Amino acid sequence: MTLADFPRRPGAVGVHSVERFVFSVPDLAEARRFYTAFGLDVREVDGHLDLYTFGHPHCWASIHASGVPKRLEYVSFGVHADELPVLRERIERRGLACEPHRLARPGGLWLRNPDGTPLQLIESPKVSPAAKCRPSEREPVAPGQGAAPVRSKVRPVRPRALSHVLFFTPDVPRMIEFCSEVLGLRLSDRSGDIIAFMHGAHGSDHHLVAFAKSHGPGLHHSSWDVGSIDEVGAGAEQMRIAGFDQGWGVGRHVLGSNYFHYVRDPWGSFAEYSFDIDFVPHDLEWPAADHPPEDSLYVWGPPVPPDFVTNHEQAAATP
Repeated sequence: MTLADFPRRPGAVGVHSVERFVFSVPDLAEARRFYTAFGLDVREVDGHLDLYTFGHPHCWASIHASGVPKRLEYVSFGVHADELPVLRERIERRGLACEPHRLARPGGLWLRNPDGTPLQLIESPKVSPAAKCRPSEREPVAPGQGAAPVRSKVRPVRPRALSHVLFFTPDVPRMIEFCSEVLGLRLSDRSGDIIAFMHGAHGSDHHLVAFAKSHGPGLHHSSWDVGSIDEVGAGAEQMRIAGFDQGWGVGRHVLGSNYFHYVRDPWGSFAEYSFDIDFVPHDLEWPAADHPPEDSLYVWGPPVPPDFVTNHEQAAATP
């Protein structure tokens, strides 16, 4: 697709996609086993792992070995080339520029967010959706036949694309302000200073990124689009069989409306199967609201695990 194939909000300047998120883990073999079981196309490149979805050419994430606990290294956002000068001016005016991360590919603009996490703004094709994602096509069921497949013939669940990433932050309102004023993201919904969801001005899912309050920064979960609620449930079973039976779901969120199942990874964060998330077109003013906590997490599903919003990446300060 060319730049002209994607609608854009007139006069808006801002990132259009999560181009890549990059983190490090103690052992790449564990990471390979987890994400392969999850249904991603895991490729080893120059001593690290790149995460793809089958049938899509884009690399969504990179994982490096560190020998120490998991750590979010940096986040790369995709931007349109003609918007780079305005973004550069925003960065320079606020004194946010930083050196490129040692693990990063060359190019783009570099800055730090208020939590100190390095960000790369790089010219790249828009990989966030331009319209609401469609359900997977299903073969018609003949009269007299059951619609469910037999268990032995269930197809492996393979996510179609990265939907969004949720990060920890010690200051949610500060992050909303930064993302709005510097990155050009727009607030979708929030719940006080507990959690916030932000979408791209040029059209994206209900959230490209989200932020949950914690004692420090970090990666809470990556969310991956699948084609049906049945695939959400089948993904949960797929991971249980592979030995990854801890998580949360199946359920349905309120903010974003997607059906979900979260699988806990070996490092205490999560990967989410997501289906039917709300979409915010480039020409729509989403009615952002501040929701009470009881109306901000889920409509139905099992109880939230006690450690679901625990940041294992940063040690909490002791009194």
